[in-house]
Amino acid sequence: MKIKIETPQILKVLNILSWIIFIGLCVEAGMYIFNGVYTITINSYNARFLDLLDLYNYSTSFYIQEISFISIVAILKAIMFYLIVKMLHEKKLDIVQPFTAEMGRFISYISYLAFGIGLFSFWAFKFNTWLISNGVQLPSLELLNLEGHSVWIFMAIILFVVGQIFKRGIEIQSEMDLTI
Repeated sequence: MKIKIETPQILKVLNILSWIIFIGLCVEAGMYIFNGVYTITINSYNARFLDLLDLYNYSTSFYIQEISFISIVAILKAIMFYLIVKMLHEKKLDIVQPFTAEMGRFISYISYLAFGIGLFSFWAFKFNTWLISNGVQLPSLELLNLEGHSVWIFMAIILFVVGQIFKRGIEIQSEMDLTI
């Protein structure tokens, strides 16, 4: 007996997984923003939640900068999955004719978001390296969800190239539609 999994079934599973990841990223981004605001305005001891109490005691402005990096990266990840959920939910992915202007824009937006995530992760990496050299105890980038800046930038470059291929595919498909 042979089980055959077709593209519509895979897209349904990807839609469900994308929703789960999107909701998780929204909760994560909201948690970082709420924790940062709560720590600065109400209870400074709450900085221990992300193991950033040493940084908060060292400098409140550096704490705000670190929370900003963490929040921006989390928000950009959530926006990326929002675009994925939107594309899958609205069924804008046409398997018969995949080279559409909407798909080209989608790939471009995803590449820009991946580049933004990589850029802010890299800034956070450099900032944390500088803070550690000044004697501040910080958790690892993995615990702060700021790791992998080079992977995000690499993914952005690959998606940009794929976007350019899609752009050329869109041009060819529109020329073919006009000749028919």
